Amino acid sequence: MSIRTASRELPSPPAGHPAAANTAGVSAQEARPDRPAPLTPAKRRDLRLDFFRGLALVFIFIDHIPDNIFARFTLHNIAFCDAAEMFIFISGYTAALAYAPVFRREGVAMGIARIYRRVWQLYVAHLLLFMIFSAEIAYTVRVHYNPLFADELAEADYLSGQGETFIRVLLLQFQPTLLNILPLYIILLLGLPGMLLLMRRHVLVGLIPSAILWGLATLLHWNMPGYPAGRLWYFNPFAWQLLFTIAIALSLSRDRIRLPRALVLAALVFAAAAGLVSLNWTLSSLFPRVPSLFPLPGTWFDKTALPPLRIISILALTVLVAAWIPRDAKWFASRIGWPVVLCGRNSLEVFCLTIILAVMANFVLSLAGYSVTAQLIVNLGGLAIMIGFATLLSWFRAGGKWPVRPAAT
Repeated sequence: MSIRTASRELPSPPAGHPAAANTAGVSAQEARPDRPAPLTPAKRRDLRLDFFRGLALVFIFIDHIPDNIFARFTLHNIAFCDAAEMFIFISGYTAALAYAPVFRREGVAMGIARIYRRVWQLYVAHLLLFMIFSAEIAYTVRVHYNPLFADELAEADYLSGQGETFIRVLLLQFQPTLLNILPLYIILLLGLPGMLLLMRRHVLVGLIPSAILWGLATLLHWNMPGYPAGRLWYFNPFAWQLLFTIAIALSLSRDRIRLPRALVLAALVFAAAAGLVSLNWTLSSLFPRVPSLFPLPGTWFDKTALPPLRIISILALTVLVAAWIPRDAKWFASRIGWPVVLCGRNSLEVFCLTIILAVMANFVLSLAGYSVTAQLIVNLGGLAIMIGFATLLSWFRAGGKWPVRPAAT
């Protein structure tokens, strides 16, 4: 039996983590009594944030299933970015929506306390997810005598029982495949209070140091140490903090931002060019007779370092969404759109579920084979479980009332 791992890691994300993640667009988790109150309760909820975070979670699940034919239809095939950028960007945007008002209304101390309470929740969620993830792999190795599964998912060191590995897990240094987005989000949230305080005067006061740090990390190859020795973080926090910071700045400046036609046109041109290049690469990998017309350096798209093309790609898509999709577009409340919205509103829990489901899908397909029929069943089954879980969470948080699709306007 051969078990394959996905060629692309996430992120999500969201997740990640997710963000995590209000009538102004903050997820259900952050709207509970222990979360900051909405900035403008009179405004209608911005369903774009929920929908696209939910869509990122769908992409995360699909992309994490190895050799998945349906992964040919996710974002990374038509853009220079993928679900990870979607997840982190929306997480930064909604984090500013949720916590900036607390700093103004309840003071700095309470703002910091609320953010770090969220950090603790994410940390506990990561440890719990790690244990379930490890149990899935240990079961596969024990029952089906396939140690390659542990090796391919970078879990062999943990399952070998080395004491130091347990400590490295607690320090977020040991990050098996698929379990690297939540540690990134935890680190980014740890720096959120300082960023919100810096941007009180002007968003550039936070953006400029963030850009400098990103530049130094790129030039000097700074990264966080991982485990085992010699391994680094897959998502370099020194690089990814820039995207998170840009999202915070846009969130804080949202009422003053205008989108001139020239900017929208430039975003459209870039997105179209990125789509053409990415689609050519995808078709070339699927069909050998299709030539690869754009032999660009791989370092330009290195996910760990988050180079400029990846950042510009997600920002260009953001501009197009902001310019062309209303915050309460009718299709968000459609039979297809609404389940995705519910997933986005429960991003942390649904993100954790996607990781568990991806490992299970890997195991099932290794037994059943990678036929189109088997992959279709596994993908649809996983998505159905995600939607059902998100619906159940929404029911619970609404005090036993089933979530109702908003009326189309």
